[in-house]
Amino acid sequence: MKILRTPEARFADLPDYPFAPHHVELGPVRMHYVDEGPRDGPVVLLLHGEPTWSYLYRKMIPPLAAGGCRVLAPDLIGFGKSDKPAAASAYSYQAHVDWVREWLLALDLRDVTLFCQDWGSLIGLRVAAEMEDRFARICVSNGFLPTGEVAAPPAFRLWRAFARFTPVFPAGRIVDFGSLTKLSRAEIAAYDAPFPSAGYKVCARLFPSLVPTEAGDPALPANRRAWQILGKWTKPFLCIFGADDPILGKADSLLIPHVPGAAGQPHDRIRGGHFIQEDRGDELAARLLDWLGLTSAP
Repeated sequence: MKILRTPEARFADLPDYPFAPHHVELGPVRMHYVDEGPRDGPVVLLLHGEPTWSYLYRKMIPPLAAGGCRVLAPDLIGFGKSDKPAAASAYSYQAHVDWVREWLLALDLRDVTLFCQDWGSLIGLRVAAEMEDRFARICVSNGFLPTGEVAAPPAFRLWRAFARFTPVFPAGRIVDFGSLTKLSRAEIAAYDAPFPSAGYKVCARLFPSLVPTEAGDPALPANRRAWQILGKWTKPFLCIFGADDPILGKADSLLIPHVPGAAGQPHDRIRGGHFIQEDRGDELAARLLDWLGLTSAP
């Protein structure tokens, strides 16, 4: 398997990203993650989606860590500082679930509070359902777990076609477009940093086509089993969605009535785009700390 590794020099002097690198070897690939805050604090796991990486959480990591949490933000394989297999055949929905499971087991994480968005939800909700004993709470933001029973919205179909056929795939501009807050040139460059050339973008381009929307997709049986488990999930389950997201801004209406643990939780739709971490990162961190019964640092 040919594996690409983005040169570390590409990540020099990124704005608001002072975090020390950490790595775990997962067979032939290496996964990078941020690990901030006290090691004995409550574990908060932040899972990003596509085409982002842990840089997306730069506004949330410091206040969560200052509030007493151990904050972990991995880069999915194919993104950020993690390795990037060069062949499209290396990537599947199941492979991403397996990589995150292996990483979580390698760190022996327990009593985890999961915050997940976009593909972070597709992967994170599967992992949490399959490893219930290791998760204490779940917060979903602009994400869902597809089971093939709800038609994909037109905006998603357009996005999938764009990712597949566009001659260029500008990750930074995509994040800028999907946020209400306009990014600086340096922030846009930070989202482009993991991808020195087109060969590094294989997974980023492929991800939309891996969303199981058609009957017969190999990911659907496992997703449906996870959906059934979530239908019996009684631990706290919170939805905080960016209401201005045309693809997933209303997916909370399917999650909240399905998950028993969502009853009585402080759900909200707030002003924000698909990449709500860019628009409301500080507020999301404050809401998580309040939900955990912790106090934000002054």
